[in-house]
Amino acid sequence: MNLKKSALFLIPIALVVIAGFSINSSNQQAEVAKGQGTITSENSNSSTDTAIFAGGCFWHMEEAFEKLKGVKSVYTGYTGGPEKNPTYYEVGSGATGHLEAVEVHYDPNVVSYEELLQTFWRNIDPTDANGQFGDRGTPYESGIFYTNNEQKEAAEASEKELEDSKRFDKPIVTKIDAASTFYKAESEHQDYYEKSSLSYQMSELLSGRDAFLDDAWGEDREVKISDKNATTSDEKAAYDDFNKEEKLKTLTKLQYNVTQNGIDETPFKNEYWNNKAEGIYVDIVSGEPLFSSKDKFDAGTGWPSFTKPIDGDFVVLKEESGFLSSRTTARSRNADSYLGDVFSDGPKPTGLRYCINSAALKFIPKDQLEESGYGDYLKLFNK
Repeated sequence: MNLKKSALFLIPIALVVIAGFSINSSNQQAEVAKGQGTITSENSNSSTDTAIFAGGCFWHMEEAFEKLKGVKSVYTGYTGGPEKNPTYYEVGSGATGHLEAVEVHYDPNVVSYEELLQTFWRNIDPTDANGQFGDRGTPYESGIFYTNNEQKEAAEASEKELEDSKRFDKPIVTKIDAASTFYKAESEHQDYYEKSSLSYQMSELLSGRDAFLDDAWGEDREVKISDKNATTSDEKAAYDDFNKEEKLKTLTKLQYNVTQNGIDETPFKNEYWNNKAEGIYVDIVSGEPLFSSKDKFDAGTGWPSFTKPIDGDFVVLKEESGFLSSRTTARSRNADSYLGDVFSDGPKPTGLRYCINSAALKFIPKDQLEESGYGDYLKLFNK
């Protein structure tokens, strides 16, 4: 009897602890997102626009857009309804008026909004007014939410083009509305297709989505990104051209475990934690430029720490969840190397601390940048 009473007493304590962890994790993620916004606004090397789409299950839509060249990040979330700060289960009930959606952050110099629209149409059934594939009801309706008049005109033009093509026998019912507040979904729903790949793949298989889209689009299903408006895309594309399988064979055991298995190295006993030389740090696998010594600082942790990436195009942030915890990790875009974690306790102006493993990096000294093919970054040290 006493044991039962003790157990009952511990339940509310456990719930309070869990809630505390959840709130702390949410605050951490919000601060990281705020810092990322500061980086985007200050980084003259890249430009970013935002697009919002709803196409049924947001897990699938996230995967479809995140793999496009020129897309920097994709967040799953909720939009279109009046309810503030809705949860996954509230939205799923249909009571909030929100749709599951994705917020796409992209470089318009590399991928155009029109190309994002073409990707959107190729991942939905635009004739279904009651949901998408295996997901039924209002939360899973399809929609395009424009953020300016140019996006509105482009969305309406693409919808008319699709109707005129007679590709579908039924009328197009996808809504086109002005964007309202986008509420980011819980961390477990970010990058779900990667974190829970088996569950995701089973869900996709049972939904019938792929079979429908293959039948509807055939060889035209994949959108080819033109790069015709790119100013720096040729330089960025150079880091796509590497043989990852062969490169991995040249890594040390530590480098492999860090980049491929996500195992952090020992603090204060790694190559660059105390490196004060001028230069840039590149991905050990692909060579894509990641961080500059100009943004390096001593955080006292025993790992190299940076306030921001050298170029937002090459570092991708991922939210990972575990029991009573969640974290934001940094990965390289092309090689998909695990680099380290991102925290919100860094110095101004970003307030971020990119805590990075030396084993994921290769340091290129300033006087070797030109001969190593990174001459464009010499300007960082002439300011």
